[in-house]
Amino acid sequence: MIDSHCHLEMFEEEISKVLKRAYDAEISTVITISSDAASIDEIIKITEQYPMVYATVGIHPHDAKELNSEVLKKLFELSRHPKVVGIGEIGLDYHYEHSPKEVQREAFALQLKLARDIGLPVVIHSREAFDDTIKILKEQNVHKGVMHCFSGNLSQAKKAIELGFFISISGVVTFKNAKTIKEVARFVPDEYLMIETDAPYLTPEPMRGKRNEPSFLIYTAKALADLRGVTIEDIDRITTVNVNRLFRIGDLPKGEIAYKIRDTLYLNVTNRCTNVCRFCVRFHTDYVKGHNLRLEKEPSAEDLIQTIGDPKNYKEIVFCGYGEPFLRLDLIKEVAKWIKEQGGRVRVNTNGQGNLIHRRKILPELAGLIDSISISLNAHDSETYNKICNPVKPNAFEAVIEFIKDAKKYVPFVQITVVNLKEVDIKKCEEIANSLGVKFKVRHLDEVG
Repeated sequence: MIDSHCHLEMFEEEISKVLKRAYDAEISTVITISSDAASIDEIIKITEQYPMVYATVGIHPHDAKELNSEVLKKLFELSRHPKVVGIGEIGLDYHYEHSPKEVQREAFALQLKLARDIGLPVVIHSREAFDDTIKILKEQNVHKGVMHCFSGNLSQAKKAIELGFFISISGVVTFKNAKTIKEVARFVPDEYLMIETDAPYLTPEPMRGKRNEPSFLIYTAKALADLRGVTIEDIDRITTVNVNRLFRIGDLPKGEIAYKIRDTLYLNVTNRCTNVCRFCVRFHTDYVKGHNLRLEKEPSAEDLIQTIGDPKNYKEIVFCGYGEPFLRLDLIKEVAKWIKEQGGRVRVNTNGQGNLIHRRKILPELAGLIDSISISLNAHDSETYNKICNPVKPNAFEAVIEFIKDAKKYVPFVQITVVNLKEVDIKKCEEIANSLGVKFKVRHLDEVG
């Protein structure tokens, strides 16, 4: 797990002990953030002493009045240091106004220009100044960074994400009355989520009253996992990948053929599909819950079986991934048969075009091999389906309806799903499900896994 934002220089002689506790708590990397001119040299020394520590350099809005040509030159020079991964924390703080607002705005713009020119991401501090923060970011054409210790509302989070910024959640999410940030923490798409301590500040529950430190990151991770209905392991993987993507530290995972989310194992058998759904997550990211699903090559049955191990270790094993599984029908039959023989449960997530693909009814061939099937209906009529799913084959919507009818005969549990797009009549979709006698589920846009 990575603590994406703390202030190690504030721990003085305790740094080695703090980092030892972080390491023991399975924190692999810590990014220490400068704030004023005096702290910059200190954090560089820390990064040089401890391999697990990286840094960002910048002048906090509280100290914006310190920024001059000499300091700006120093930031530029240090930005070339191998352990410096960003410019920050910079931004605006209208709550305390330790530096005049106009001075803050000027310092913010100058440091954004520096970051843009040298190609480093920015770490943004914004308190009671969101509109001006976004305005200046747009003016400076900066779209690569993180909103540190995000304290805004859901609407503001969406605007920041639209601009390309990650949202970092601090220990505030553990506080009982932090309703707004809990709402934001539930909403943030996986590919924009980070976590931090902001140590020594903002100590999370149940450690309130103590000085915060990176080892306490686990409490924020647990709160996030509970809010988002995933495991701490999932939060660790998601946020670690995101920090590595933004700051370019560590290795990013290669395409995976089997990936675990919560207590379920998903099989990524192909990236090919017979639909080009405009809402599909695969068109804007390679990642689902921190797993890279962009395949270098399609796996064989032997590859999958070897990767799965003992199927009983999972609640179920799902043929899913970044494409339409039934494009590889023979592989599904072989691997599903093996899973069932080993005592596992099998589900298939499909667009329901299996019969169209193979020009025959395929479900009789899968009788006894599949315990459940989830079919993406995604629309209430053919016209809407064609508009949002862009099927390669004609009469796809009608084929999906027939596939659902067949599924009831051969699969014990059948569910159809739709994405809550504005063009889709959810009520009519539910009526279709009821008329066909199958379960119904609404999936939220950009919520995958």
